[in-house]
Amino acid sequence: MSNTDNEVLQFVIDNDVKFIRLAFCDVYGTLKNISIMAEELPRAFEYGVAFDAGLVDGFADLPRADLVLHPDASTLEVLPWRPQTGRVARFYCDITTGEGEPFEQDGRQILRRALQALLEEGYTARVGAKCEFYLFRLDENGDPTPIPHDRAGFLDVAPLDRGENVRRDICLTLEEMGIRPLSSHHEMGPGQNEISIAPADPMTAANHCVTFRNLVGAIAARNGLYADMGPKPLPEENGSGFHINFSLSRAGRSLFLPQADGALSPEAQSFIAGVLSHMPEMTVFCNAASASYARLLGKNASKGVGWSRMGRGQILRLPPPQGDSARIELRSPDNLCNPYIVYALTLLAGLDGPHFAANRETGLFLPVGLAFSARQLPPTSLQEAAALAAASPFLQAALPSHTLAAYGRATAR
Repeated sequence: MSNTDNEVLQFVIDNDVKFIRLAFCDVYGTLKNISIMAEELPRAFEYGVAFDAGLVDGFADLPRADLVLHPDASTLEVLPWRPQTGRVARFYCDITTGEGEPFEQDGRQILRRALQALLEEGYTARVGAKCEFYLFRLDENGDPTPIPHDRAGFLDVAPLDRGENVRRDICLTLEEMGIRPLSSHHEMGPGQNEISIAPADPMTAANHCVTFRNLVGAIAARNGLYADMGPKPLPEENGSGFHINFSLSRAGRSLFLPQADGALSPEAQSFIAGVLSHMPEMTVFCNAASASYARLLGKNASKGVGWSRMGRGQILRLPPPQGDSARIELRSPDNLCNPYIVYALTLLAGLDGPHFAANRETGLFLPVGLAFSARQLPPTSLQEAAALAAASPFLQAALPSHTLAAYGRATAR
């Protein structure tokens, strides 16, 4: 075991940790875990913990079903919403085969390969997110109802906004776990909320996203509510998105900072062109449920295949720079996506940008032949999105074949 492993073992003893959650995500980004007693942690560090992957979504078509979880010592967090005596700690895990080889369908492994490609091109990246969700009341049996927690609207305050204290609890719990919330507010829909999370390196940011989803559900339940993070909980109201902020730098300079004349550099244009060009085939990964398309086709959705500095109708937005830092905001994904895979694909798509010419006529850096004002995401259903993905040479090169096939079967979920 490494010094870090030994430090973690001492932390577990000193902080009355009795239960250990070994967490990972299935191919669709759903959180899974195996719990072990704290006394078993040294063996878990040394040998890993085997599990039968045959019943895990996206892992079931393996020739051999046994996989092994290896806790990442750097991801240790005590879960604040669990009992404070006999405490529960969680690690995110890397997955290997029984022979000790990295499991290529593990989302963390997919992201790790993309980050290596990014590094080889001289880039570093940071990723932040804005997560929207609804709060619903429970019935007398503790089951969710379709009744929103309040009838407030965008940026309203108490007493119209009844989610204020829940958001406060969520933000304070995030801070306790080392995740920095930036802001929170009531969104447009009744009972709809948004919380922004500070940027981190892509792997840490993906871990934070999965933690956030788990935490929001737990804090809502503690407040006698149900948190729905689906893309379209209420058919007549605004959907909920997962807006991802990417900032890249090379040689100490932010890629998306405007040049002296106010224009983006050819390098930045290239990255944007790559993301926009590949977004139609990537849509099934960003929007992995049938309800995702009800949101994308609904009101106030970001579905134009273009970018904008001001409006939010395009899938890519360039917010104003802050000092010497600038970012792009990908607005089409929702909370049902696997963040490890979506982060990986977005970065790889940007790196593929040099294969696409910029459209200088519009000044919007779109691939040739795409009209900024008229072009919308081609997939209007999960079935269409899955078909586009299956036929994509880019995705065939970027993803393991079993992962791509699993999303081809997403329509049966």
